[in-house]
Amino acid sequence: MLKKERLLTILETVNQRGIVTVTDLIENLKVSDMTIRRDLDELTKSGKLIRIHGGAQSIQSDASTELSHNEKKEIHIQEKIAIAQKAATLMKNKDTIYVGPGTTLELMCKYIEGVQDLRIVTNSLPIFETLKDNEQVDLILIGGAYRERSGAFIGGLTNTMLSQFKFDYAFIGVNGIHSDSIMTANLEEGDSQRIALNNAQQKIIVADYHKLNKDDFYKFYDLYDIDCLITNKEIGKEKLKHYQQFTTIVVTD
Repeated sequence: MLKKERLLTILETVNQRGIVTVTDLIENLKVSDMTIRRDLDELTKSGKLIRIHGGAQSIQSDASTELSHNEKKEIHIQEKIAIAQKAATLMKNKDTIYVGPGTTLELMCKYIEGVQDLRIVTNSLPIFETLKDNEQVDLILIGGAYRERSGAFIGGLTNTMLSQFKFDYAFIGVNGIHSDSIMTANLEEGDSQRIALNNAQQKIIVADYHKLNKDDFYKFYDLYDIDCLITNKEIGKEKLKHYQQFTTIVVTD
């Protein structure tokens, strides 16, 4: 494939999907990682797309289109790792913890160490897969209707089961936070997260700084009612001051 044809294909793919990852482009075009990254940089400089960590975003991207689970795993990886490491340090011996769906929380589960008799409840299949071989954790998976886009179990059965539990901590990922509104893309998924938060003594939100000042389809909780928001040090002074009006902000090292 000629370079011009490749660039047009990349641009068309990005505009169709809204956001595309480097990995997807490598698989589709059968070229090297370095070639794709050079092409994305060239298209960014010419103003045809927006370069983001792990991929590219269309200038005309529809913010209401939720990324797939695999796409989310490729985006803002370093920011998510920093938050995951910080969040994992909050866990203590014998805690009962709810861990919601989300790629940052999947990473958090990989950094659990030095904690004994930890009970974790989740309705996320990827979280379960991450933790199933961890002998430190008594793991409970909540079933229900499976939502493939996020890997979460949702719906009436999920909510009925979640409502029976009490948690020391609930760790929740989000799609966007705007002022006091915490948002996600799916109503039923948001309802499950709200139930878990209401049943937790400590309510923790994890969100990389790219999600601040960002809207999504469904508001499921108020930031006022959250005990702590963990985000990146790159948040900036203005955003930090703004969000400190609503809750305690913990930034990464």
